[in-house]
Amino acid sequence: MRSSPGVVMSSADRPTFEPLPGDEKLTSAMISDSLDAAGLRSQVLDRRLAPLAPGSRAFGRAWTVRFEPSTEDYPEDPYGAAIDYISAIRAGEIAVIGTDESNESAFWGELFSAAAIGAGALGVVTDGNLRDTEKIIGLGFAAFSRSRRPIDYRARMRVTDTGGSVVLGGVRIASGDIVLADDDGVVVIPQEREVEVLALARDRASKESTVLRELLAGETLRAVWDRHGIL
Repeated sequence: MRSSPGVVMSSADRPTFEPLPGDEKLTSAMISDSLDAAGLRSQVLDRRLAPLAPGSRAFGRAWTVRFEPSTEDYPEDPYGAAIDYISAIRAGEIAVIGTDESNESAFWGELFSAAAIGAGALGVVTDGNLRDTEKIIGLGFAAFSRSRRPIDYRARMRVTDTGGSVVLGGVRIASGDIVLADDDGVVVIPQEREVEVLALARDRASKESTVLRELLAGETLRAVWDRHGIL
């Protein structure tokens, strides 16, 4: 017997996401400003989840899972629900793990990261803990978390839902939402507003290159602001 993870969305139910050329220039700050411009002013996690390796960046669709406290053990298949969750992750997705900021255990480590890499996943974001952190760094897998702890989650926490919505840092994240995590923080674009927000962000990224060039050439902040409306 194993803990049930709830209903797992099939691959056919989940949208894909193909970044456009130039999207590598997008940052959490650019996305945050674009969300503000679209009237979505509460889409940045209120806790900065630290990257294991400075300079890490993950940009893709969320694939969610929620853990809750449980001391019940399932000796025949203690990790079955987590295995099912990771087995369902797809290329271009980010593992988003909601734990209600639990410090009971770690929720992700080296082997989960290796399986995610093999599936084409782009990173992991959690308000819980990671372990095997140096090994995750060695794999080059983008990982963001509240902290680190070596303890296994078995008989301490269990998966209660997969593919639904979770709340991290005060922001509700649904599977399929777009997440960008970098050194500054984590921002979330609701799937139903992604076309608008991404258009704003891409336009901003293009203009910021011009603004930077003009400032470095000696233009004043006032002149640049009046010309482009971006700072």
